[in-house]
Amino acid sequence: MTKPLDGLLVVAVEQAVAAPLATVRLADAGARVLKIERHDGDFARGYDTAAGGDSSYFGWLNHGKESVALDIKAPADAALLHQLIGAADVFIQNLAPGALDRAGFGSTDLRAAHTDLITCDISGYGEDPALADKKAYDLLVQAESGMVAVSGGPTELGRIGVSICDIGAGVTAHAAILEALIRRSLTGEGSGVQVSLFDVAAEWMAVPFAQHLADSSPQRAGLRHPTIAPYGAYETSDGLLTLISVQNEREWVRLCAEALDRADLVADERFASNTERVANRPALERELAATIATKSRAEFEAALGAASLAFGSVNSLDDLVDHRALRQRPLTSSTDAAFSLPAHPVRGGSATDEPRKVPRLGEQTEAIRAEFS
Repeated sequence: MTKPLDGLLVVAVEQAVAAPLATVRLADAGARVLKIERHDGDFARGYDTAAGGDSSYFGWLNHGKESVALDIKAPADAALLHQLIGAADVFIQNLAPGALDRAGFGSTDLRAAHTDLITCDISGYGEDPALADKKAYDLLVQAESGMVAVSGGPTELGRIGVSICDIGAGVTAHAAILEALIRRSLTGEGSGVQVSLFDVAAEWMAVPFAQHLADSSPQRAGLRHPTIAPYGAYETSDGLLTLISVQNEREWVRLCAEALDRADLVADERFASNTERVANRPALERELAATIATKSRAEFEAALGAASLAFGSVNSLDDLVDHRALRQRPLTSSTDAAFSLPAHPVRGGSATDEPRKVPRLGEQTEAIRAEFS
């Protein structure tokens, strides 16, 4: 099947999560991705061995790419990288700010030499020289952006359980690259885009940011929504948690009268609107928790479904593995072991769940030298 990016060449000097996520999406859409690694490899190769001997991060983010091991401080390897970039449609990098400029591969200079090239630079905090040396791993950016301050429970700060800032930067960079490709198809001109983890995290903090400036900063609420009630997790008689979400007054009435058989709560002035329910949340939670605790999760969720209310089971990873909605894709590790991961999230179009292999470190180096010599 023809894919939208068939024939495009992407050269990536990348590591960890953000840039590799952007480029694996490009690879899934048909682009040829040359992953340039140091001779000791992308450090994400060593995070764990959960993906058929490869690290879970590396297996997820690097299947379908070609690994080229270079020392770009060595003249011959630097010359080869210049050749690769000269043939490329897209060049993406997420090394420390200024590192590639000092090595002679700054994006501005590359676009001056190759006017149809698209460059993408991913950084931690943007281009401010004062922040150039500041490390920007995911949890650090979660903390710096205020994301940690609005996560967790009332008495404990909490990390988002996945590398959300890295992932956000990767998908943002992917979108920016596609926009640049569309622009080039119209104008014939390349362009440069820059994405920082902090900028992405800060933009995602728009709602608590606006609320804070209006003197109504959200409070950490654990498995509760800080400004909507009831919207949170409740324990049933079998010790399991179900998360419910009431978005309007019609749903509040159905929850009370149909799902809980507690029509008396509808008439309670303390709970007459979302504003009142949030203001009187402790009393609301006591009433709901006492009633819900008399039902099993199966009984409670059946009643919620019958009342056409939104709910979700608070699942374990075992539950995810067995979830009816989960799709998986087969992959092969760099040591030829089979493993699987959740499937590409887009269905239809160019999305693919075809088998892909994770490259060994430098697996294609000699073939690339021969091809581009």
